[in-house]
Amino acid sequence: MVAYDFSDYSKEAFEFAVELAYELKSDLMIVNVINQRDVDALLRAEMESASFSADEFIKDNKKDRMERINEIVEEISAKHLLVEIQIKIGVPFRELIQAVKDGGVDLVVMGRKGRSNLSGILFGTTAEKMFRHCPVPLLSLREDMQR
Repeated sequence: MVAYDFSDYSKEAFEFAVELAYELKSDLMIVNVINQRDVDALLRAEMESASFSADEFIKDNKKDRMERINEIVEEISAKHLLVEIQIKIGVPFRELIQAVKDGGVDLVVMGRKGRSNLSGILFGTTAEKMFRHCPVPLLSLREDMQR
């Protein structure tokens, strides 16, 4: 499984996970999480505007994320693998852990940082929480790792 949040770090992890899955003749699960904090903000915005629908926005956002992930699958030639894409909503590390448990995952690959450093300063990074709670081995790639 690869945790993918559209950051440069997660793109490197994605590419590495594709190579690893190919070498190990394994399937690849790609998981992206829409942060619950963002959903909560959308719900508050919906209360302020009768013309805004949080549900519609989330539906469109999920569709956009799925399309973007499919594009990167094509771009890095991962079509030769059996790929499963999951878009989840919730607290990122919790949703990733649940995907591991539900999907019978035996290894997680992720970047050491995500899209924002601010939340890491305030709440601890998703990667750090994954290291502490992940029930299977977790491979975290260093920045600009040479292969």
